[in-house]
Amino acid sequence: MSEPSGRQGHRIARKRLTADDWADAALAALVERGLAAVAVEPLAAKLGTTKGSFYWHFANRDALVAAALARWEESSTERIIQAMDALEPDPAARLDALLRRATVAAVDDPREVRLLAASDHPEVAAALARVTERRIGYLAHLFELLGFPAPEARRRGFFAYTSYLGHAQLAHAVPGAVPADPAYLAEVSAALLKR
Repeated sequence: MSEPSGRQGHRIARKRLTADDWADAALAALVERGLAAVAVEPLAAKLGTTKGSFYWHFANRDALVAAALARWEESSTERIIQAMDALEPDPAARLDALLRRATVAAVDDPREVRLLAASDHPEVAAALARVTERRIGYLAHLFELLGFPAPEARRRGFFAYTSYLGHAQLAHAVPGAVPADPAYLAEVSAALLKR
């Protein structure tokens, strides 16, 4: 596909959009302005294309929302878990690194908070449930590797995850309210690991 370049009538090749391009744009819109911003015409305009491109890849808006949420799940959960597993063999150091990375990133990245705010949408609720279970399960696995019995590991995984979510929520609701001091995160990590 190409479009005119202006007065000279030359044609410049336009990048053919993929379903991932649409999903990424939808996720960005959702994060910036909420679920209502995931609308075909404004996204098409932002991507420099037509609604026809959208319908080439998706049957409807709900399919686009599902694709955007799948991209979020992959980038915000699966890739991070894979990176942590590859980066640090020691479960205590991995847990500490994960807690620090996620908590610091949550201050700058409103995705978690925006998705939580849209949890009344069935697709968002389902994605949040999957991500929550995956994340808590991974944290529990790390605690089990540290020698905690499965029920205690699960409880600590839940506590670690809710601490992260509370930190993210407060960081966006009341900017500056959460401690930026690295010693604070070290204390949180130490409390989670305390026997």
